[in-house]
Amino acid sequence: MCRLCGGPAAETLSVPEMMYGSGERFDYFTCADCGCLQIAEIPSDLGRHYPAQYYSLAPAGGHRMSWRRRLAARWEAVRQGGPLGWLCAALKPNLELRMLREIGIAPDDAILDVGCGRGDRVKMLAEAGFRRAEGIDAFLAAEVMFAGRVIARPGRIEDVAGPYRLVMFHHSLEHMPDQQAVLARARQLIGDKGRIMIRVPTCSSAAWREYRENWVQLDAPRHLYLHSRESLRRLAAQHGLCVERMDDDSGSFQFWGSEQYRRGIALTDPRGHGKAQRLFDRAEMKAFARRAEALNREGEGDQVSLVLAPQ
Repeated sequence: MCRLCGGPAAETLSVPEMMYGSGERFDYFTCADCGCLQIAEIPSDLGRHYPAQYYSLAPAGGHRMSWRRRLAARWEAVRQGGPLGWLCAALKPNLELRMLREIGIAPDDAILDVGCGRGDRVKMLAEAGFRRAEGIDAFLAAEVMFAGRVIARPGRIEDVAGPYRLVMFHHSLEHMPDQQAVLARARQLIGDKGRIMIRVPTCSSAAWREYRENWVQLDAPRHLYLHSRESLRRLAAQHGLCVERMDDDSGSFQFWGSEQYRRGIALTDPRGHGKAQRLFDRAEMKAFARRAEALNREGEGDQVSLVLAPQ
């Protein structure tokens, strides 16, 4: 039974763990009602699937952005930097910061990044001029410092008091066992005028239909929920929220990662793309990127970015 809407299972499939290549299998099912693809049984030991080298938790350097990227970021966020800022942004656009400006988030607004990993996005926001951005992550081992302040710390959304003008889930909501409780808490934290931003992979996509258990975004067992566009709308409505905007932002990863899995090669395997031996040449990668752009325009990408607003 679907943990989101109570609907029956439409189909079940067995999915192997392929990021690290353990091959351990996990059952997933799609809901016949809301369409959400979800793990059948949430592992009781999820922590063991997030080792120290997990990409969002691994230690990173404390280096700052280049001056060009910093100018581009400030132009996108707050239109500062004059003609040179405009030029840098044109050459290296930052669509995330542009969206914050478009939905009215200002540098003095309190921002919470839930499931922030080592805090890379919070660091980017700080360099763009957002002085009250912070992050929490349940699997973070210790606080992360940048420019003399804590930008990320261990914790869950239940641990923070708020209020926040913006609560963000950048590829983190799909990892959280209790979707209802998490979104309910986020709704409390934003009050009547805040916003919630969610970026997640979606099974309402051409990549899921084409690759099935080899779809790289399944990421068993870490991705507990692969929402459909409909299940996202329903989840929002259950908590007094409406979808203010939904944008497709998928990339070539949906293709080269899934093709790699079809060949039985783990994402972290040295034989994989971007490692010691490249699987795909430049022409193939360009074709993957063009196809991703086309699917985004058609509303068929395998990632979506949503902004939720109080009803």
